[in-house]
Amino acid sequence: MRDSADAIIIGAGVIGNAIAFELAKLGWQTLSLDKGPDAGSGSTSSSSAIIRTYYSVEASCALAYEGWHYWRDWAAHVNLPEGTPLIRYNETGCLVVKGPANKNLVNVCAMMDRIGCPWQDVPAERIADYLPGVDLQAYYPPKRPEDDGFCVPTGREIAGAVFFPQGGYVNDPKLAAENLKQAAEAHGARFLFRAAVAEMRQADGRTAGVTLADGRQIDAPVVINAGGPWSSKLNDLAGVTRGMNIATRANRQEVAYIPGPRDFDFGAKGYVYSDGDTETYARPEAPGVIVIGSGDPQCDPREWVDDPDALDTNFTDQWTTNVMRFAQRFPNQPIPGQAKGVVAMYDVSDDWLPIYDCSDLPGFYMACGTSGNQFKNAPVAGKIMARIVTACEDGHDHDADPLSFHLDRIDRSIDLSTYSRKRVVNPNSSFSVIG
Repeated sequence: MRDSADAIIIGAGVIGNAIAFELAKLGWQTLSLDKGPDAGSGSTSSSSAIIRTYYSVEASCALAYEGWHYWRDWAAHVNLPEGTPLIRYNETGCLVVKGPANKNLVNVCAMMDRIGCPWQDVPAERIADYLPGVDLQAYYPPKRPEDDGFCVPTGREIAGAVFFPQGGYVNDPKLAAENLKQAAEAHGARFLFRAAVAEMRQADGRTAGVTLADGRQIDAPVVINAGGPWSSKLNDLAGVTRGMNIATRANRQEVAYIPGPRDFDFGAKGYVYSDGDTETYARPEAPGVIVIGSGDPQCDPREWVDDPDALDTNFTDQWTTNVMRFAQRFPNQPIPGQAKGVVAMYDVSDDWLPIYDCSDLPGFYMACGTSGNQFKNAPVAGKIMARIVTACEDGHDHDADPLSFHLDRIDRSIDLSTYSRKRVVNPNSSFSVIG
């Protein structure tokens, strides 16, 4: 007997499960498929799970500020039975060092003012109040270890920093996906794991469902691609890639989990930290332990992954390079001799902004190209996709007349053409994980 649903959602990560939750609340019979063993077992489980409000594009700043409210009130958002294990959101605030990579945050702070999001200017001499032992020298532009001048100051001092009080990190990103799965199931959503999609079926010029690798067929008039690093392959299966101006690709990333600076317990007392001079970011993980990632400087090669199922999870010299760049700002940061952390993938779009959109195939929708910067936006992305799907299935032409979306918590509307597959590359983007 063939299975059926109102909508199939491919991908049970944090964004896919947020979509399932929002559609299920509207009465849709959803079936989420994932090739992994459980919720969030793909790229979500490797996320640094940072919650921040600063992006290089105003719509994304507004989206993130809206999303912060849901993480802060997570228990109310998922509304699960008492005693259910829930994620913990740690509100540390975010300290961002000014630098050429973020244009000294001038544009960011102007956008924060327009959306009503608080920020505080921090002169260079006060950065040590937040991060004791900090080195205020400038190092931009980042270099490779084989380049002359690697980790050598350029003779200037950084321009200061900005502190964003609304920010922090989620302690368990995989559990966030599980919480959203449980919340969706409470409204009738179904989930099927170890279910790889082999075919996107069509009938009468629109989506008809999928065929799984084991031959099972599932009928649905709506299919939503939330497949993360696998999303471009799924778009190819659906035959919608030619109708997209923005492409997506899987990108390999290395993130370090290491002991923090010797003179300051960054792991216990630190902030989410981003640096527009050294192009690194970090966050606390546990007492004595920090997470360090790259801001994707231009000098580093992009490591594209043609087959996400064949990801090389061994560390390379990029791990050491990232840690050494972080240590430029923190001279008492030890460089461990053994690499620890995660090797994972981003689902990167041409301009590092997401695609939340319909497609040229009626009934096929996509939430992809999330570029390592959309975990924090998942609760709102779920609502955005539910809005696009329901409107388009009711006959609205989102391409000809792009929808707007009202952000209830901050009382502001955004134009969803910002996230269209047919947009031109956004020149205001950071073209990095910052988004």
